Amino acid sequence: MEVSRLLHEINKPTIAMLNGVAAGAGLSMALACDLRYAARSARMTTAFAKVGYSGDFGGTYFLSRIVGTARARELYYFSDMVDSTRMESLGLANAVFDDDKLVAETMALAKRLAHGPRVAIAYMKRNFNVAEDGTLEDAFDTEANGHSRTSETEDHKEASKAFVEKRPAVFKGR
Repeated sequence: MEVSRLLHEINKPTIAMLNGVAAGAGLSMALACDLRYAARSARMTTAFAKVGYSGDFGGTYFLSRIVGTARARELYYFSDMVDSTRMESLGLANAVFDDDKLVAETMALAKRLAHGPRVAIAYMKRNFNVAEDGTLEDAFDTEANGHSRTSETEDHKEASKAFVEKRPAVFKGR
């Protein structure tokens, strides 16, 4: 279960690329990621009810937050197979790509993140994690802290300069 915790709490965005069937613990680990991209032929199932288990790797925690408790319960209790179209409509996949484009499209998105303002993105991830479980006051405090700290980064200064100069920013993660 530590894998799911690390995927969720690490200060970098995590991406699950779903190609084939994500089931049980594999699905739970994918749900722990910040983003999920699926091949058109991909499918997923909680699978636990079909094998007499109750669930693991934080699947109930993450699934409830992504699709709501009523849908999460349905997906767990019945363990039906979900195709990529339904995954996308439920918010389980951020996008679905043709099978032969999955790797290229997902890697292009990963590269965009890698070339982005990494310090700011780390604070964004912290903001979202606090927002999931904290109070509004916790969210305000976390956002204010991150906003203050990122305002002092080289990346912020570069982005401000690039905006004025009407050019793309070149981030260095500092």
